Amino acid sequence: MSSSAVLPPCLVLDPLLRSWLLEDIGRGDRTTNTLLVKDVTLGKALWIAKASGIIAGLPVAARAFQILNEKVSFTAVADEGAWCERGEVVAEISGSLDALLMGERVALNLAMRLSGIATLTNIYVEKIADLPAQLVDTRKTTPGLRILEKYATALGGAINHRMGLDDAVMIKDNHIAAAGGIGEAVTRIRSQIPYPLTIEVETESLEQVKEALKHKADIIMLDNMSLDMMSQAVQLIRQQDNRVKIEASGNVTLETIRGVAETGINYISSSAPITQSKWLDLSMRIML
Repeated sequence: MSSSAVLPPCLVLDPLLRSWLLEDIGRGDRTTNTLLVKDVTLGKALWIAKASGIIAGLPVAARAFQILNEKVSFTAVADEGAWCERGEVVAEISGSLDALLMGERVALNLAMRLSGIATLTNIYVEKIADLPAQLVDTRKTTPGLRILEKYATALGGAINHRMGLDDAVMIKDNHIAAAGGIGEAVTRIRSQIPYPLTIEVETESLEQVKEALKHKADIIMLDNMSLDMMSQAVQLIRQQDNRVKIEASGNVTLETIRGVAETGINYISSSAPITQSKWLDLSMRIML
């Protein structure tokens, strides 16, 4: 498990889980409530991987069941962040069957989603594992799931970019257009932001890179540049101000990420590990 992957505390997580459980259960589980008496019938269930990949979200799944019934026991057989093969048992759950059945879908959905993200993230990370560049995620996340989706990317080996708009200043193309230029945007923002927020500027040309350097940007993003232009930009930045961090972004794929990393940038941001990941199939089997 990546040391940078940190789950939110229950104070943050529980309201989210309660809302998702309420969405699924509504006014009551008509099937389970008809078949079983609450808290009476006990049973056991196994979670089984139906595809190979990195397992993520088991503590979240455990909490979902325990919100329904605090006596439910959720034992992770697989380590969080470990690679599992198809057919492996990843968790054992025991407790009242009504809680197991009502929590099944929400718990599985979250774990499958997060496992898929962690798995694809790790594939991207491995492509550049021997190079200094590091993969970072983006704000292209599912509304309501950002904190967990970014946990999954960190579990897969990436670094979290800003969690929200209040984490750091990122001056993008539309901000530049609205302000009338990079210099105007940086100057106006720098006079108002609190210490120690950093300022990142998105650039699309060497002229914009020079402008960002002139106005002492902390991070310069090279957006949608060709590898040749990117290499020139890296050389320009290194020659003028070696303290500036360099981020590359835009249409990064498994086929292109290594070439981008070889230009000498510090970070590669990509939404693909989240937006293009496939859920890792998991199933739950009741064992009476």
